[in-house]
Amino acid sequence: MYIGYSRVSTSDQNPDLQLDALKKEECHQIFSDTASGAKTDRPGLDEALAFLRGGDTLVVWKLDRLGRSLKHLIEVVNTLKERGIYFKSIQESIDTSTSGGKLIFHVFGALAEFERDIIRERTMAGLKAARARGRKGGRPRLMDDKKIAMAKSLMADKTNTVNQVCKTLGVSRSTLYRYLQE
Repeated sequence: MYIGYSRVSTSDQNPDLQLDALKKEECHQIFSDTASGAKTDRPGLDEALAFLRGGDTLVVWKLDRLGRSLKHLIEVVNTLKERGIYFKSIQESIDTSTSGGKLIFHVFGALAEFERDIIRERTMAGLKAARARGRKGGRPRLMDDKKIAMAKSLMADKTNTVNQVCKTLGVSRSTLYRYLQE
């Protein structure tokens, strides 16, 4: 029996492409997650792995949908193999029920990790170049030095409540306290 697994990184992403491909492969059941590939907590994957029985095949649309890293991917597939379960990746045409599929799995797994590493390196290089040009990443600060000084003076006046100070400054209570602690 074919059991499908799909994963998208954010709720903004649409899993339909993966789900359509898994249905086309005639998966009897499909489990899904919305989580970053780096996250260890993936309830859909845990359910799929618990559901699988010897002789079944776990089907994914693409290798990177299953594993957090090459090491994790190989661990999952080896665990499946020990349980008598096969693995199939649609995009890479890998099917571990064949000896050629086993070889291709290991080669493509290495290439997938290599591609992710290159993307990570390019991202880090881009951030470093932006910092060298004086650009800072992250969210803009809600309170500048002038607003912090105003917050301190408002808080010093005991007739003002914390809620009034927050409303006057247009910030939440946690933001106010965080800036006052700096």
